[in-house]
Amino acid sequence: MTNTNTGSKTHILVFPYPAQGHMLSLLDLTHQLATRNIFITILITPQNLPTLSALLSAHPTTITTLILPLPPHPAIPPGIENVKDLPGSAFKSFMVALGGLYDPVYKWCSNHSNPPVAIISDFFLGWTHRLACDLGIRRYTFSPSGALALSVIYSLWKYQRKRVNLEDENEVIKFTKIPNSPEYPWWQVSPVYRSYVEGDPDSEFIKEGFLGNIASWGLVINSFTEMERVYFDYLKEELGHDRVFAVGPLLPPGVKTSERGGPSSSNVLSWLDTCGDRMVVYVCFGSQLVLTNEQTEAVAVGLEKSGVKFVWSVKEPTVGHVAADYGRVPEGFEERVAGRGLVVRGWAPQVAILSHDSVGVFLTHCGWNSIMEAVAAEVLMLTWPMSADQFSNATLLQELKVGIKVCEGASTVPDSAELAELFRKSVSQETRLERERAKELRKAAQEAVGEKGSSVCELDRLVENLKH
Repeated sequence: MTNTNTGSKTHILVFPYPAQGHMLSLLDLTHQLATRNIFITILITPQNLPTLSALLSAHPTTITTLILPLPPHPAIPPGIENVKDLPGSAFKSFMVALGGLYDPVYKWCSNHSNPPVAIISDFFLGWTHRLACDLGIRRYTFSPSGALALSVIYSLWKYQRKRVNLEDENEVIKFTKIPNSPEYPWWQVSPVYRSYVEGDPDSEFIKEGFLGNIASWGLVINSFTEMERVYFDYLKEELGHDRVFAVGPLLPPGVKTSERGGPSSSNVLSWLDTCGDRMVVYVCFGSQLVLTNEQTEAVAVGLEKSGVKFVWSVKEPTVGHVAADYGRVPEGFEERVAGRGLVVRGWAPQVAILSHDSVGVFLTHCGWNSIMEAVAAEVLMLTWPMSADQFSNATLLQELKVGIKVCEGASTVPDSAELAELFRKSVSQETRLERERAKELRKAAQEAVGEKGSSVCELDRLVENLKH
């Protein structure tokens, strides 16, 4: 841990969940708070410390670290400290293992010369509400998901939504209290919630955590009022207070956008420089999801038949994938599309790609960070939600008329001819209404984070709340 003489400056503890999709936006929030004269300690595991390097360099006297190793858990192989390296079956165990940090964090807070007055922690760390109560300080839940998705998640845990027919994965769960009455088949409901087993210690720990989120003093969401106003109003009504802060879109500050999440890949950007405005389709399914060979082939054939220009970020198989069954681009594909398409293996500079004037369409898994980045870049989205909050996110995009449905589900293989037609249509005048909506939403996002914008005012309101 770095020692800093904090004096009487307001000091808070920030605790991100160790997964890239969760960490990035909370670290962007941390930057915003640091610029507003809040002293911050970030709780981080040793392997994830490099993620903080740019932030620590930008705020050497304002941000410090508390480095604690991940407590052992029988389901987690030694040396793993990040969700992306986990076997799929160990996801819940990881949430439980992090709860083992309760005692060391309690001891650190109790012995600090200027102890934190509040904890801001990810919604997968709901146990920190109990920690904050025991310390006599406030806990603010940070949601890396949007307000609609969070409304659905809270409704599940608060009202313990269940199926009538336990054999029917397609039984529809209706959320009639939430604005626009969203509904989803059971298989699209949060996998963390679906895996709950009454009486199981790990399940009960996670349930207690989500109920702790609902009971927390405040809620900070990476979204903005103009995008999800009805859902922010609903959450305030459900929680019974107005300490719900819409602070998004949280995007990287003061760093090269091409380097967000990894090193730059300038050949992609220089190739995009040669393409026409809004004529390129970007295809990417996030930092963790890997397509099967059948899905990869369907996307490849769709891109080839469509004739559109494209950049395709192909994720290589990782832990838990049989390499021969995943992510294999058809032989000869790259040669056949040479000149109008690029395949990027592994990480791609997504923020920089989406922000490029030539990119107008994004085939996405509907992860919330990807959506926020696309909204800020005025990009029309083709939706293929796979899991977790992504189905709710796709619902929102279609409500806002900035998203067009491709298909749903991690095992679905889209029809390549239909996909080709959708690619072709997406860059044509046939989607001018959706493109106009994307333009309006981008303007609203820019205004939200601009001078006296709604998200700036919400950040200032959050800071005042932290200080008093």
